[in-house]
Amino acid sequence: MKSKKTVVIIAFSIICIAIIINLFNKDLWDVNEELLKEEVLSIGHSGKTINLLEVTPFEWDVVYSFEPYTPLDDIYETVGYKWDTISVTVNEGMNQIVFLNDGKVVCYLYGYPENNGYGISFESKNYKDAGYMLNIKDDLKFQVERRDSVVYLKS
Repeated sequence: MKSKKTVVIIAFSIICIAIIINLFNKDLWDVNEELLKEEVLSIGHSGKTINLLEVTPFEWDVVYSFEPYTPLDDIYETVGYKWDTISVTVNEGMNQIVFLNDGKVVCYLYGYPENNGYGISFESKNYKDAGYMLNIKDDLKFQVERRDSVVYLKS
């Protein structure tokens, strides 16, 4: 009987350690994207207006929205450095959103809203190099639109 308890305790400990190691292996921008997704998906109904700061549970000072087909080098130049998990958007309707804080990427949203469960779209008067830019001092009001099981935030 003791050996079964010991095996269960050891197995449970190994699982806990694996989960903790996996959490530490995730990049900050991936962790924050998961938190952003939770916040956006928890928004109530369509037609509501929210401030982007209400659904970003991390510190940021600038966010960029890059149009489909924007070359990676243009994104790197705009953002200020390269990181290995960025991809080129290959079709219309895909999101390529990069949140920065003090010049460092803190959240990266990529892909189709239908696959992610949510999407963010904005165009601003601030166009820098290859993307639209908002900072925390801009008008950050977004309309919430729910279609099927997807939540869209549109400025």
